[in-house]
Amino acid sequence: MIDRTSEREGSTHFGYSEVPLNEKQGLVDDVFHKVARRYDIMNDLMSGGMHRLWKDTLAAKVNARGRKGFRHLDVAGGTGDVAFRISASAAHDAEIVVLDINGDMLEVGRDRARERGVSGVEFVQANAESLPFPDAHFDSYTVAFGIRNVPRIDVALAEAHRVLKPGGRFLCLEFSQVAVPGLDKLYEAYSFNVIPAIGKLVAGDSEPYRYLVESIRKFPSAEEFERMIRRAGFRRTGFERLTGGVVAIHSGWKS
Repeated sequence: MIDRTSEREGSTHFGYSEVPLNEKQGLVDDVFHKVARRYDIMNDLMSGGMHRLWKDTLAAKVNARGRKGFRHLDVAGGTGDVAFRISASAAHDAEIVVLDINGDMLEVGRDRARERGVSGVEFVQANAESLPFPDAHFDSYTVAFGIRNVPRIDVALAEAHRVLKPGGRFLCLEFSQVAVPGLDKLYEAYSFNVIPAIGKLVAGDSEPYRYLVESIRKFPSAEEFERMIRRAGFRRTGFERLTGGVVAIHSGWKS
């Protein structure tokens, strides 16, 4: 369960460390500056390559196909992984925006868009806690493996609710708690022992990978995160566990 007491006192967690709330964003940014060009490797290491299938499932739930004037916001999606999937099925007049606070991640996304000939996707550098969009602007909002890095998750959820149209859908793909007995111990050992070691071997630095593993363990349970989504104003909330609970896709609707 998330520690609300420390947040009220002006501090929060950065992995297993306690840091001032106003310093967390800079620390997170530094992690992603280091891994921006190795983003796929990072996710492959942490998920055994499964993140590609999980993102396919997330994008399919957006259901953008054939929707005229469709507007979608993908937050913390700088490299374009989710947005490109949605763009591939969306109508030609769709507005698809990728928002990320990290400029290095966005540059990777822009490069990929050029290389793949993807058009119609806009890249915006901004903070998930203060979205530069009007109220009730988007039909759907996704965030994949990014919400746990936001210093004030409740503020980001409130912003998501604000920018969605009535009837708009919030979708969040995030690492969760393994729900299969036995698999949880194997996953724990893999996460804390294997991932940082491979990160050191492949990327030359184990610390960003250690932080990312620790941040997963500090994230709320699926049930608690669903309650946070409801407190932000969303209705018909729920979550679907994938791969034995390694990740979950959370959903909520703006009434």
